[in-house]
Amino acid sequence: MQTSTELRSLLSRIDHRGYPAYKDTKGMYQFPGYVLSIDHVQGDPFASPSKVSVHVKGKTAAFPQELYKDTHQRTALQDELTRQFGRKAEQFAFKAKGSGKSGLISVSRCCQEVLERTACRIDPATGDVVLRMEIGFPANGRTINARELEKILFDFVPECVKHALFYKNMDGKRLRSIIDLAEDQHYIREMLPKMGLCAFVADGSILPRESGISPRPMKGGVKFRSPEELKVTMDLPHRGKITGMGIRKGITLIVGGGYHGKSTLLKALELGVYDHIAGDGREYVITDDTAMKIRAEDGRSIQKTDISMFINDLPNGKDTVKFCTEDASGSTSQAANVVESIEAGASLLLIDEDTSATNFMIRDELMQRVIHRDMEPITPFIERIRELYDDYGISTIIVAGSSGAYFHIADSIIQMDRYVPKDITAYAKKEAESYPMITGPEEPAARPDFRRCPRPSQAFKGNDRIKMKTLAKEGVMINKETIDLRYVEQITDSEQVTALGYCMRYAQKHILDGRKDLRQVVDELERVMEKGTLSALCESSSSISCMAMPRKQEIFACFNRYRGLKLNS
Repeated sequence: MQTSTELRSLLSRIDHRGYPAYKDTKGMYQFPGYVLSIDHVQGDPFASPSKVSVHVKGKTAAFPQELYKDTHQRTALQDELTRQFGRKAEQFAFKAKGSGKSGLISVSRCCQEVLERTACRIDPATGDVVLRMEIGFPANGRTINARELEKILFDFVPECVKHALFYKNMDGKRLRSIIDLAEDQHYIREMLPKMGLCAFVADGSILPRESGISPRPMKGGVKFRSPEELKVTMDLPHRGKITGMGIRKGITLIVGGGYHGKSTLLKALELGVYDHIAGDGREYVITDDTAMKIRAEDGRSIQKTDISMFINDLPNGKDTVKFCTEDASGSTSQAANVVESIEAGASLLLIDEDTSATNFMIRDELMQRVIHRDMEPITPFIERIRELYDDYGISTIIVAGSSGAYFHIADSIIQMDRYVPKDITAYAKKEAESYPMITGPEEPAARPDFRRCPRPSQAFKGNDRIKMKTLAKEGVMINKETIDLRYVEQITDSEQVTALGYCMRYAQKHILDGRKDLRQVVDELERVMEKGTLSALCESSSSISCMAMPRKQEIFACFNRYRGLKLNS
């Protein structure tokens, strides 16, 4: 390891030389209170920025252990340090001048959700802190401007480190309140199954968002108020008693007129699988963290998925136990999404009628009389929904606005009226008595066959230069194959998509053997990430990208949409 003085001398020597001379700066340098590591140097000022990390010893950072001893506490603290560092870095970004990305200083941009990220890591044993950032090394044209980089490394970065990574310089009460919130959220998650609930929405929550493109809470938004019939009370470790709507396990129907808040509630429940920051309005909207949003997904790839629970005896004789298509219809895609969610261990399905295939969701009594069951290959979801709960323990929450067919089988019916929920279960059940109930199949479906064993691709074997590109939250390109993730709606951050790309690459190189089924592959990936954190997916410390932790369910979804994946069965 070299000293900061030696780095200053090196910068002086390479000033005004060609840009490739910046490569000489790669290495670790001791600064007062921390080590600066230049991990990767960009090829030119217009290329992806250089990767730099800061390492602070636990004794120097001095964060009290009670702030990070458990995983949920540590994730919340890491998230806050990343935000603090990022806010300070924004004050200095591009103050060092030059061409291309010269002067950029950036860390992961955290949104409303609290996610584990590669951007900041606190060692649970020692308290050591590592923070990763990107810096645009300055140049004039393609000539090194070392004096501007000196400003960044010796003036700007130390200010950011001092502001965000030393406990003595931070607001201890604020940090304690952030950890308290994380502990309260964790407590609610643990209480859900004990109370027979699959979700909880606290009174006073603000569910509407500022706009369709802003995740911030709507100013003046209607505060959530639980109906008395569904109200539950919890005694949180820090906030104390809290009341709200408990959604019980089983089948829940959300109904109401257009623009009254049905989809807004469902969207909050979708993202309730993650913790949220204070002030988001959904801090205490907590959903079973295995929940999966299900929708029709026309055109998606399906590879050897057993959709026979819902679709059988196709006119073309196509096998539905090992169903394959490169261009799924609405009904076959939604059937595959349900079965793949079972495979991924989901205990709760979230469905919006607006994004569903009608013929998958329901066939009314009249249609059943006109088109006999023997002539229809689709067993609609309404005929399997009770079976999913009784036999598989999978609850369902459905938003419905046009069909009352689910009234007969729903356990709870919630009407949204101007963003205020009302329990209308008894009333709706009474009204439903006047209408015929849809009859279901006489026999339960055979359990889906999950013996799908991915084979490694020759394109990955011995190849250390696999190209990956993250396409925002839309998907990830691996070499020339794009995995379309547009309709995996619980992905909330592009860095999760990056992590999914690395999961695919790691699995191809180290796990896939044609014998492990997909569940075993994903379990092994989770063990790798749990043991070595997200950065374990990368080949070396210099190649660690900005990543955020995806859920197990999204890893399954990525595999299932990878057209280049070959499966044994």
